[in-house]
Amino acid sequence: MKTTLFNCRVLVISLVFIVFGCSTIHTEKHIITGLVVEKNPLSNAHISLIDAAGNEFNTTTDAQGIYRIPARAIATPFLVSVVAEGVEADCISNSTRRPLCMAALVDEQLSGNTVIANINPLTDRIVSDVAIGKGYIGPQQWVNSKKIGVLDKAQVQAAKNELRKGFNSALQQLTIKHAGNFDPATYPIQENNQLIELFSLIHHNRNYDNNTGETGHTTLTDIGFRPIVGLLPKGAYESFDLRRAQNDLLQINSAQRRIFIVGDSTSAVYEQLRFPRMGWAQAFAMRFKSDSRIKIIVGSRAGRSSRDFYNGRWFAQMESMIQVGDYVFINHGHNDQNCDSSKPVRGAADVKNLCTYPNNSEGQPQYPNEQHELSFQTSLERYIKIARERGAIPVLFTPTTRIKNIEGQQATPVVHNHFTKQNANNGYLFVGDYTQTIKDTATANAVPLIDLETATIEFANSLTADGWKNYWLVVDPGINRFYANGAPGSTQSPDGTHFQKKGADAIAELVAREIKTNDELKELSNYLQ
Repeated sequence: MKTTLFNCRVLVISLVFIVFGCSTIHTEKHIITGLVVEKNPLSNAHISLIDAAGNEFNTTTDAQGIYRIPARAIATPFLVSVVAEGVEADCISNSTRRPLCMAALVDEQLSGNTVIANINPLTDRIVSDVAIGKGYIGPQQWVNSKKIGVLDKAQVQAAKNELRKGFNSALQQLTIKHAGNFDPATYPIQENNQLIELFSLIHHNRNYDNNTGETGHTTLTDIGFRPIVGLLPKGAYESFDLRRAQNDLLQINSAQRRIFIVGDSTSAVYEQLRFPRMGWAQAFAMRFKSDSRIKIIVGSRAGRSSRDFYNGRWFAQMESMIQVGDYVFINHGHNDQNCDSSKPVRGAADVKNLCTYPNNSEGQPQYPNEQHELSFQTSLERYIKIARERGAIPVLFTPTTRIKNIEGQQATPVVHNHFTKQNANNGYLFVGDYTQTIKDTATANAVPLIDLETATIEFANSLTADGWKNYWLVVDPGINRFYANGAPGSTQSPDGTHFQKKGADAIAELVAREIKTNDELKELSNYLQ
């Protein structure tokens, strides 16, 4: 016979009884089961379930990505999480290669003997929203707490509603019944091949928390790296376009050549919310002939260094797509300079997670305590090695210039500024020139080089004194309210590092020009307009 108990803490104040932290305990035997998928079903992955009473259950997925947990006493709500390609202890790390980590929340009362609890990118974003609402940095910190705590039902419902709105069009096209109540955790996904296809069209990751250096909230982009959700730690999605994503995947698979762009915010794809902000790589596809059958895949991510782009699993989203004859454009350097340990708040975290050290004045790599991965050259060479192992052609880029004159002011004439020198607090363990290190690396590894810093310095200095503001990110709030109240990139707070659409177009044209004049890239230049 089924027995249902209620586990509650009761606080007595005078003659008023206040019940809080209440969970439902089901003593009938259940099978908790679900499909675990991230792009593809995850086999032999570790599963952990924490229920509202603090009970923990562990198992692994089978070859089809399905797990099963028999449990007699289970208290709802519960969290179920997965770790693949590593151990759970590293799920909050960015200083080493992070495992693949996701979670799901089941907050409904159990009914029947079999309870579905899938884990996938969509469930992880719901958990992320709820975790942020509970005061955690991100979903993994909630999972690691081993405590469900009190759930705000309104927050949970809001997280699910935002997801449904973002995927509403796709769910309707996939003929999901009762799409208005769709819950990716409890829906029988393994019975719907179209939903499994949906996950093959989504890139999932967890963001970097600037202050702690730990993983933060969940981010989702489509297969073409267009943002769906993740700019903000919780809230609205940008609508997922199923047909466009399907077409992108078809083009990726059928292209004669693919160009993968590995970089930071200066080349990244941005949310519609932030338009006209654009990375130059967003505009790069327009430089090719319409019949070229060249597909540009822009995996660049804002705020990432060459080391963290790999450790934080951003490169993992691209790596499996790289084929023989493709190109890998490596465009890092801005965020590798985050090596000042004396910088308030985030200095130590950035040194631990983002920083790589440039070569010294003799061109020799620098790194502490035999930690070779902290060398900028070594970090760049990892991408060169992987590209060549997959039969692709790596190309190194120097970073685009920042608008900085010789006094360090945001003004022209612009000078070379991708280097570090010791500050008054002696915050740098090693100093040197990042642009020169990229050139050293290109020479040492016989890799084609695009000197984009020199090209963008020349471009900026060809403009009138304030002409750069028409290309770099200086947006009137009247055009987009995102840039109101002195936001970075507004007319009140000009951003001399990133670009608006006109600048992205101009830099993409510079890249095309540099390719055409590089004898080592002659084959690729034939595809350009």
